Amino acid sequence: MNEYGDMLLRTASLLLKDRQSAEEAVQDTFIQAYAKMSQLQEPDRLKAWLIRIVVNRCRMRQRTWSWRNIFPAGGSELQINEDADFTAGAEELFMVEWHNVRLAESLKNLDYLYRECLTLYYFHEMSIREISEQLNTSENTIKSRLARGRTLLKKILVKEGHFL
Repeated sequence: MNEYGDMLLRTASLLLKDRQSAEEAVQDTFIQAYAKMSQLQEPDRLKAWLIRIVVNRCRMRQRTWSWRNIFPAGGSELQINEDADFTAGAEELFMVEWHNVRLAESLKNLDYLYRECLTLYYFHEMSIREISEQLNTSENTIKSRLARGRTLLKKILVKEGHFL
């Protein structure tokens, strides 16, 4: 949990747009992983297995209607850049963090399918083939979702006055 918890929480936060739901999805992920640990055939694929579980949990939460849709939780904080260079100046660190927050907020405005592909591709650095296997979808579909997601994300960033 210590090793993968933050990564899974970032993934769930990007996919669900709500910190509380993301925390619940991650908790459910660890409960399911613990219960089904005997089904993990390749221990070196634990990270990919946990990502698959959290993505599926997020999908299930997206499908389930609840009062959260009417009364969304406010203030979902999200930190993407954990590897900031701390030798840089305070202003530079502030700008990097500011851009990361703007990017995360813009990403949350995309439809789930695009957010899912972009998150796995850019934040988890998975290949198109790995994403295809993870989501049980063809590689061409993943390529289309990535291209469309990038286009939509760029439009959002330009509209809001943020540039990459």
